[in-house]
Amino acid sequence: MRHAPIATFINMATVTVGGLLGLWLNNVFPPEIETIIFQAIGLCTLVMGVMMCLKMRDGYMLIFIFSMLIGGIIGQVLEIDKGLLQLGETLKTSLSIGDARFTEGLVTAFLLFCVGSMTILGAIEEGLTGKRELLLIKATLDGITSVAFAATYGVGVLFVIFPMLMLQGGITLAAGSLEKFFTESILAQISAVGGALILAIGIRMLRLGDINIENLLPALLVTVLLTRLYDNFPKTSPPPELSAPKND
Repeated sequence: MRHAPIATFINMATVTVGGLLGLWLNNVFPPEIETIIFQAIGLCTLVMGVMMCLKMRDGYMLIFIFSMLIGGIIGQVLEIDKGLLQLGETLKTSLSIGDARFTEGLVTAFLLFCVGSMTILGAIEEGLTGKRELLLIKATLDGITSVAFAATYGVGVLFVIFPMLMLQGGITLAAGSLEKFFTESILAQISAVGGALILAIGIRMLRLGDINIENLLPALLVTVLLTRLYDNFPKTSPPPELSAPKND
């Protein structure tokens, strides 16, 4: 029996309310308060990224490295950053939005709210059983986080509700067929790669470096494919231990 993605709609609502509150607060705080908030959010983002990276399973470090390398090369060849920038500019022009950080806010919110094991596990659980506790917890956390990030990045954070509906809601509707595909190792690798990209967001926010996060986004898909191949690859069993000859 299919279950409607009710929790995803609630998640979209919490992000919208939190984002609107963040936009309002952005006009209230003086510049020095905005600066310290920006730095605090950057540090919190670094911690979130590290926590996600630590979910990587033992023996999968090479998968992680090759996922980042191959994904980055694909993104650079396809010039995803320019495509997202053009898409953002098109949306801004169509909707008459004057926010200079629109695209950056949208990409940042996507990584924070749509990438991670809680998103996938919660959506599958709702689709299969109708239980929504995990996604409701996520919705609460996303709503709180969206306040800070909307105040930092602007209205682009609000537009994450559309990819959230497609990804999170889509997984809920297709939960029956996706349950076996998203194994524990795949979920762990998605969290690890997503955590690395969130770390890059924190580095960018704290102005410690300018990492092209947009062109690294394909690493999320590459790690799913590589992990799937690695898990299905026949493992060689260790040689049997030689037993000492028995004395007659």
